[in-house]
Amino acid sequence: MNSDFGKERQGRVGANRPTPPARPRRLPLALLLLALGLVGSLILFTVLLAAYAHTRYTSGVPAGLHPFPRYFSISTVVLLASSYTLSQAQRLYREDDLTNLARCLGATLLLGFAFAVLQALGWHELQVQGVFFRDKPSGTYVYLISAIHVMHLLGGVLFLMLLFFRTQHASRDSIRTLLFIRDPYRRLQLRLLSTYWHFVDGVWVLLFSAFLFLY
Repeated sequence: MNSDFGKERQGRVGANRPTPPARPRRLPLALLLLALGLVGSLILFTVLLAAYAHTRYTSGVPAGLHPFPRYFSISTVVLLASSYTLSQAQRLYREDDLTNLARCLGATLLLGFAFAVLQALGWHELQVQGVFFRDKPSGTYVYLISAIHVMHLLGGVLFLMLLFFRTQHASRDSIRTLLFIRDPYRRLQLRLLSTYWHFVDGVWVLLFSAFLFLY
């Protein structure tokens, strides 16, 4: 009887005990911070592009005076290719194929570096044409917009590099592979990286189209 009374009392005490707070989820917060950052970047590029268009039209210099740098065109193709390779990452992750996922991330990483190099070659091509950073305001905006975009891409490259090395390390062992695949934080990292990378690619396509029209 005393035992039953003790159990009943223990149940009543447990029932009055407050429920421990649930652990805060990181996914909504991370996506919110990423969304805020992307909106800020979009506003920045919009302002710079509007200032470039205004300067270009008020300068009185006719359009098409200099050929558009071909390396900018080549870099656009390379960036679109990197967006395609990274788009395969989500499927490979769902299929638990870490070996090919590491290859996919590595290919995207190389294409990202290639884009940055091609942009630098495009700046050199501008200098060969006589368009320098401090020569004409319109030329300054071309350098500035391109350089800021490269900085955004390199930020994604650093994050991609870390994820690539971690994926490659995990793919060499079956236990590490299982832990990697079942870790929701890795899934979150891949999702954030893909969103950021495709956004940066889309921004450059819009900038490139505006350059073709205004240059």
